[in-house]
Amino acid sequence: MEDRRKNYRVWNAQQSSLKPVSPREALPEDDLVFFLLDLIPQLDLATFHQHYAREMRGQPPFDVTMMVTLLVYAYAVGVCSSRKIAAACERNLAFRAIVGDAPPDFRTISDFRMIHQAAFRPLFVEVLRLAGAMGMVKLGNLSTDGTKMGANASRHKAMSYGYMKKDIARLEAEIEQLLKQAEQLDAEQDAALGSRRGDELPAELKRREDRLAKIRAAKARLEAEARAKAEAEQRRRDEEQAQREAEGRQRRGKEPAPVDPTPEDTAQTNFTDPEAKIMKQSNKGFDYSYNAQAVVDAEEQIIVAAEVTNQANDKQQGVPMARAALDNLAAAGIEQPKAADGTRTPIPNTADTGYFSEQAVEELENMGMDPHFATGRQKHHEAGILPVAGEPSVEASAKEKMQHKLRSAAGKLLYAARKHIVEPVFGQIKSARGIRKFLLRGLKKVPAEWQLICLTHNLLKIWRRACGAAAS
Repeated sequence: MEDRRKNYRVWNAQQSSLKPVSPREALPEDDLVFFLLDLIPQLDLATFHQHYAREMRGQPPFDVTMMVTLLVYAYAVGVCSSRKIAAACERNLAFRAIVGDAPPDFRTISDFRMIHQAAFRPLFVEVLRLAGAMGMVKLGNLSTDGTKMGANASRHKAMSYGYMKKDIARLEAEIEQLLKQAEQLDAEQDAALGSRRGDELPAELKRREDRLAKIRAAKARLEAEARAKAEAEQRRRDEEQAQREAEGRQRRGKEPAPVDPTPEDTAQTNFTDPEAKIMKQSNKGFDYSYNAQAVVDAEEQIIVAAEVTNQANDKQQGVPMARAALDNLAAAGIEQPKAADGTRTPIPNTADTGYFSEQAVEELENMGMDPHFATGRQKHHEAGILPVAGEPSVEASAKEKMQHKLRSAAGKLLYAARKHIVEPVFGQIKSARGIRKFLLRGLKKVPAEWQLICLTHNLLKIWRRACGAAAS
């Protein structure tokens, strides 16, 4: 039988490697990289340029607009490591379209990101201004939520308060023993040589002293945190007691134990990033993390405020996040909705039960917000509860009034929308783009990276909107 086989298309890897490839010809016309190359130069990058206006010496730096475009595109496609960005500049056509034939090295990229941390907040506002001008922010429902983002800190570089006390005692004993050995060696060398040598022991002593100093500093941090927490708890108890006395009520139950300002033995701190805290991850146990907060507009999931805290609980975040949202909206020139008589109408603000407190509700209402915060976890069988009508009683507490609001027809619709406003945003960032942890460290640097992550989220929304408009 005749030997027959399928014919294949001609392939010559050596010939194709000799041909120059143009990104403009190889990539789609509406690719994200070309959109950013057209858009970023039109944004106000004055904050980035200010750094170089102060220093005129040395070689010319890389073009600021190019570096901003490179960082924005890299984060938009989930490439955050400076080394991976530098590698992509040599191998990826989209990255080559930005940097051309002179790509920056990883150190230049890392330094640029570090130097210009403060500039990402104004850039966030610039992108928000663009989204507002395109009609993508309507302020019909601002939804607030947080997600735990991994910190750049290893669990193996941490120590508990109880172990610190033991390790300090061990190191002090070792240092004392080394000092005795050094004295003995000095005496022996003075008798034999008339001069002191002992080159090895001082280095060994210094290593232990350095470790002891780091552990003592970490121990002091835990003790300061414990004192601050104890003072806050004591203030809370004093306020509750004052309120009971004013209302003529007695405390129920037995008297609580005195507030102890000493850290628990299990309290931990991390040597790599001391400001990161152990937080519960979704179905993944506990790890060092930050609580990344966002306020998202319902119209097209545009983030209007992005902040970071190292507090695992969201209880204290509702008011500062609303304030940050209002400040950003004002800076971006996005006006609050107005009624027919010209007065500003409150902006609905939805959040889950972790944000509710009577004080937060009161402050938000005074700021011009209309909070819709859950007061407790909704059980599955409660999803079909019929809405209520009318107004709550005058004697109702703030919690009862909020429960009544959330059971009204309008309140149910507003709060139900929260699930498809803010929660998918975190999914798009963490799952679709693969950004699950921060690369920078500390509460001064991490918020800047979160601003960069969130402004690239908004730019992706704007790009898809622009592509859709162009197609239609």
